Amino acid sequence: MGLVTVTNVHKEYRRDTQAVPVLAGLSLEIDAGDFVGLMGPSGSGKTTLLNLIGGIDQPTSGDVTVNGDAIGRMKPRDLARWRSRHIGYIFQLYNLIPVLTAIQNVELPLLLVKMSGKERLERAKHALDIVGLGDRVGHYPRQLSGGQEQRVAIARAIVSDPTLLLADEPTGDLDRKSGEEILQLLERLNQEFKKTIIMVTHDPHAAERAHRVLHLDKGVLSN
Repeated sequence: MGLVTVTNVHKEYRRDTQAVPVLAGLSLEIDAGDFVGLMGPSGSGKTTLLNLIGGIDQPTSGDVTVNGDAIGRMKPRDLARWRSRHIGYIFQLYNLIPVLTAIQNVELPLLLVKMSGKERLERAKHALDIVGLGDRVGHYPRQLSGGQEQRVAIARAIVSDPTLLLADEPTGDLDRKSGEEILQLLERLNQEFKKTIIMVTHDPHAAERAHRVLHLDKGVLSN
């Protein structure tokens, strides 16, 4: 059994009285240590699938199991606790809090965990060191480039040592050079730190970094 197992998942949203299908009986298995690229046209269900695996959304029917936990059936409160332990999310827009420094932004997920302030600080500093920003701990987002902001966001995603990294268009808002650096960093997190990564991207060049690429179209997966 893989680290992530998605079994016959259907997902639909309601629009007034109408059901809008997004995923149609989708099944998928991802092993620990894998780096999967997920491609497909806009509206094909890529972000929906990522949100189901990350426990942000729940399937209409079918099962989603991550690290042995059937997350499709968890209560919201249990799911929030589970996410804080197991999921690191990297978004296209960095979602940093402007009034907090880099290290304070990275510390945020650790506020949900019982931990001393000293340990929290040490772990946040270590995460910033990993992404190459150990010398920017006191900088605010406005003092950083887009690429550096995304690095802070990645440090925030890895600071709790999650089971799974989910990246939704992580280079979509960056120029080619900064995007390349972020892809190299994700590759390093996968190879050196053995992080399992699922990355949604429109960019075939970015997808080349993945071990395998899956295509989603109209809610159906193909290789």
